Amino acid sequence: MAFVTLEKDGPVGVVTMNRPEALNALNIQVLRELDAVLDQAEEDESLYVLIVTGAGRSFVAGADIGEMSGFTAVEGKAFGVLGNQVFAKLENLSKPTIAAVNGFALGGGCELAMSCDIRLASEKAKFGQPETGLGITPGFGGTQRLPRIVGASRAMELILTARTIPAAQALEIGLVSHVYPPEELMPQAMELARAIAANAQVAVRQSKAAIRRGLQTDMTTGAAFESEAFGLCFSTQDQKDAMRAFVNKEKFTAFQNR
Repeated sequence: MAFVTLEKDGPVGVVTMNRPEALNALNIQVLRELDAVLDQAEEDESLYVLIVTGAGRSFVAGADIGEMSGFTAVEGKAFGVLGNQVFAKLENLSKPTIAAVNGFALGGGCELAMSCDIRLASEKAKFGQPETGLGITPGFGGTQRLPRIVGASRAMELILTARTIPAAQALEIGLVSHVYPPEELMPQAMELARAIAANAQVAVRQSKAAIRRGLQTDMTTGAAFESEAFGLCFSTQDQKDAMRAFVNKEKFTAFQNR
């Protein structure tokens, strides 16, 4: 992999967008490498949580405008389809994902962050969907995920004005969960990842799946998904061991994840 790396720290994987000379801009090669890395992470049963971040002073500054500038309509659509497929794979990964947004998260970078389950930001991070200022629409899910996260009115304002907002405003509108000084971002992301990894992983993954599926449907159907997930957990050893310890007033942390 030339531009996307996966490093393991115990049960936590760190995916780094590593094209700093281009502010980690997304081109076809980067998207294909990210796609392959996500497959690798999904298949690795020793990984419980994934952190996505960027090398240098940028998370991802957007899609590669130099590459896109000569696209035909057909090529543009194909690029959008590729980006949407990769980001959907990230969103639907069975394992929880945390975006550690260290710098610019514009266009495709903002869309990449929104495809993660939880978003943390550095005080230096900046967010935006600047595409209308370049004569295009968001292409990797921005028109769909942003209104679901911050509401239709705020999403309309951000996308239609092409404005960039600082991390503090991203926190205010609910685009990110926490903002940290730059030097604290990755330690805080790792602490959060380890807290998730310490719990029963069947329950963690079923909870994520129920939330993700429920967001795409009505309350009744979503509650049915939850009931299935809830019931499935009662077939696990973790549920039996943890509840037995609770009833016996014993401390329990030795999840077997089965």
